[in-house]
Amino acid sequence: MKKIFLLFAAAAVSAGIMSAQDINQATENYNNGAMELDMGNKEAAVTCFQTALTMAEALGEEGAELAANCKNIIPNVMLSIAKDYIKADNFDGAVEQLNKTAEAAELYGASETAVEAKEMIPTVYLSKGNGLLKAKDVAGATAAFQQVLAMDPANGMASLLLGQALTAQGKVAEAEAAYVQAAANGQETNAKKMLLKMFQKLAQSSLKAKKYQEVLDYTAKANSYMEDANSYKFAATASQQLGKNADCIANYEKYLELKPNAKDASGVKFTIAALYQQAGNKAKAKEFYQMVVNDPQYGASAQEQLKTL
Repeated sequence: MKKIFLLFAAAAVSAGIMSAQDINQATENYNNGAMELDMGNKEAAVTCFQTALTMAEALGEEGAELAANCKNIIPNVMLSIAKDYIKADNFDGAVEQLNKTAEAAELYGASETAVEAKEMIPTVYLSKGNGLLKAKDVAGATAAFQQVLAMDPANGMASLLLGQALTAQGKVAEAEAAYVQAAANGQETNAKKMLLKMFQKLAQSSLKAKKYQEVLDYTAKANSYMEDANSYKFAATASQQLGKNADCIANYEKYLELKPNAKDASGVKFTIAALYQQAGNKAKAKEFYQMVVNDPQYGASAQEQLKTL
């Protein structure tokens, strides 16, 4: 009986020595992780902390405190690595790291870090898309912005930039939809400016190509989002070419209303007067001829027409 007791005692002593060795090894790995972290070797630090965590958890209650420390630090270091990737414009690496961070943070009970990591992912895709857009990789930019919107449909900036990428590809209807979505999510002023710019450019191109009905369609679209003098000027020119003199007058008058000090104001007024004269509206013709009687270029002709009237 005494011999059996001694065997148990020897086993207990041996187990105690092994337990002490295990906690010492776990602590050593933790300290190595701290040292690597101080030297800026974050990936190596995470490896050391994870090894220490595995060893500490195997010790049960004896390693509980060390395990808790590891669970606190690992997600934060992983998040810091992701931020380093972002600074280096390694956006794909950053997204991968953020996903790993969120997974680890949720596993270790670091809910705030998990939320922060998940919320950063759309921002990373937005930065990636913006960089690709500046580099003229509009297809890549489009994909990046669409990834943002898949995660955050109310991201107005992503919709606005997506509109620009789609515009560059000539996808007018899709671009318009993206701008409208941007306007509904905090980017109304910027989105309307982009819509105006897009439809004015289309109107100008159609005017050069003598596709006058297209000009009227595009300028109507442009003005539906944001009124602009140039849109009315393009519409006036197209209307005149189509023989729609009444519409031409209306568009030119709107042009002058929005841009009264335009360099070509005198010429526009003379044209309006002539169109009113052709339409038999002598009163309005006189009114507009009178506006330019002192103009160096149009004054003499205006005075002659006034005499005729």
